[in-house]
Amino acid sequence: MPQSKSPLLQWYKGVAYRIDYLTKQKQSLYLHPPNKFLPLWENRKFRRVLSLILFFGIWQILSTINFNFFVNFRFVPSPVQVFQATIHFLSRNPWLHFKASISRVLIGYFVAVGLGCGLGILIGWFQKIEDLIFIPLEILRPIPAVSWIPLAILMFPNAETGMIYITFVGAFFPILISTIRGVEGTDPLLLRVGQSLGAKQHHIFTDIVIPGALPSIASGLVIGMGNSWFCLVTAEILAGRYGVGYVTWESYVTSHYPPIVMGMLMIGFMGAFSAWGVDQLTRLLMPWRVQRVK
Repeated sequence: MPQSKSPLLQWYKGVAYRIDYLTKQKQSLYLHPPNKFLPLWENRKFRRVLSLILFFGIWQILSTINFNFFVNFRFVPSPVQVFQATIHFLSRNPWLHFKASISRVLIGYFVAVGLGCGLGILIGWFQKIEDLIFIPLEILRPIPAVSWIPLAILMFPNAETGMIYITFVGAFFPILISTIRGVEGTDPLLLRVGQSLGAKQHHIFTDIVIPGALPSIASGLVIGMGNSWFCLVTAEILAGRYGVGYVTWESYVTSHYPPIVMGMLMIGFMGAFSAWGVDQLTRLLMPWRVQRVK
C-alpha cells in the first residue's frame, strides 16, 4: 500500500504555492502597472512629449534673446518662424518635393538592402569571397557621400540616377558591415550541434546562420535607412529641381534661413519615422527575441 502524504507536508506545499503565486503577481504589477496608478512622471508618453516641449521651448528662448555665448543664436530662426515657413511651404504643392525625396531614398535603400545583405552573407560565410572583394569595399567605405558627387555626374547618364546612387551609398555600407559581423558571429556551438545531428550545409545556413545573424542585420537596416536620409541633401545638390533636400540647399544659397531649418526638421522627422518602421518590421522577423522591460 502506498503511504499517504503527510497533512503537514501538503499544507506546507500549499502555502509555498500561494507565496510563489503572490510574488509573481506583485512582480507583474511592478513591471506592468495599470496606467491609472502611474504617477505622471512614470508615464513614458508624457516624458517623450515633455522632451519635445523642452527642446522647442529652449530653442525659442535662445533665439528670442539672441543668445551669443560660444554658440550664436542671433541668426538662428525661432520655432515660430520655422512654423510659419512650414505653413508657407505646405501651401505651395509640397507633394512634388516629398514624392521626389521619398522615391530617391527608398529606391537607393532597397537596392542597398539587396546588395548589402547578399554580399554581406557571402563575405561572412565564404572566406575566399571575403579575400577577393572585402578589401576594395573597405577602402571605399570611409569616403563621404559628398565626395561621390563629381563621380556620380560622370558615371551616370542623368542626375536622377546619380542622386539615387548617393542615397544608396549612404545605406549600403552599414548594412554590409552589420550583415558580415552577424554571419561571422554565429555561435560555433550551434553549428556543431547542427552538424552532429546530421544537418546538411544548406540547412545549417538557413536554419542556424541566417536566424543567428538577423539581430545584427536588423541593426544595419535601421542605421542604413537613417543614413539614406542623411545623404539626401548631398544627393539633391547635384541637379535637383524638386525634393526637401533641394529646398533646404536652395534656401541656404539665397540666405533664407527659416526654410533651411524647416527642411532639416522635415528630413529628421521622415528619417526617424522610416527608421522606426524598419525597426518594427525587423522585429516581426524575430518573434523569438524577448524585449527587455525598461
